[in-house]
Amino acid sequence: MQENNFINSALKVIQIEGKAILGLQDQIKETFNDLCSNILATKGKLILMGIGKSGHIAQKISATLSSTGTPSFFIHPTEAAHGDLGMIDKKDAILILSNSGETKEIIEILPALKRCAGSIFTLTNNADSTIAKTGDINILIKANEEACPLDLAPTSSTTLALVFGDALAVSLLEHRGFTKDDFAKSHPAGQLGKKLTTLVKDIAIMDNSTPVVSKDASLKDALIEITEKKLGITLVADGKKIIGIFTDGDLRRCLNQEKDLVKTSIGTVMTNNFKSIAHDALAIDAAEIMEKNKIFTLVVTHAKDNASGIITMHQLLESGII
Repeated sequence: MQENNFINSALKVIQIEGKAILGLQDQIKETFNDLCSNILATKGKLILMGIGKSGHIAQKISATLSSTGTPSFFIHPTEAAHGDLGMIDKKDAILILSNSGETKEIIEILPALKRCAGSIFTLTNNADSTIAKTGDINILIKANEEACPLDLAPTSSTTLALVFGDALAVSLLEHRGFTKDDFAKSHPAGQLGKKLTTLVKDIAIMDNSTPVVSKDASLKDALIEITEKKLGITLVADGKKIIGIFTDGDLRRCLNQEKDLVKTSIGTVMTNNFKSIAHDALAIDAAEIMEKNKIFTLVVTHAKDNASGIITMHQLLESGII
């Protein structure tokens, strides 16, 4: 009995499908521009349809479109034939996925789809197929080789359709000027939603809880403030304005230089070149600043009333932002 080498089989599949994806670049023609323009001009929703594996891919593409600014939903062709056609309006457009272009369940409802929808677009591997000829715009993409050694199970072909769907969604997203704020509106839950909706002020130490000392305070007083607030840092203020910070790193330098704890004012040993972030910025942006500058704390600013605070890497971790 021949010993199976699972890794070799997996690598062969990845190689075949990777080659197919790269080949897709040469198959994106002017019809892609036409498709995007027509979708953008559609007043209603973009409805995706497909049977079998193409149906699963269509559902994923529809979900991606909906979450990136193109209203969309999936209708199963069989369900459409039994009443779901009532969900389709003349303002809507339909994008049909069929690798062969001869999917029986779809062909049977094509006349009804033409009556219900404003436009029909198709994605097939055969420009001469029944479904391709029905489309106002037909996109032709073809995988030269399925990764299945029997050349039966849809593998490379479904991967190409999935990548095409991502390319379509992102192209439309960029044209619409879709932003993080727009994305957050449709992703309020889970880890992704938290990253897109949690503001710095939601998790930062703010106002009276923030360790702050005057620039004229002694080094000893600053250490007492750091100890009481338990953040390993204190802000240094000149009136209401924050002009510096004092961290445990600054303390080590002071001890190495044998600074007098009572006679040394904090303003002479503080760090005045510090990083800050606005209180109404996204918390994930604070994480990016910390990572880029290899620091663990940011000063939080509030321009309106000069309120200040601190956000730490620990808080970002604890809140699940990173």
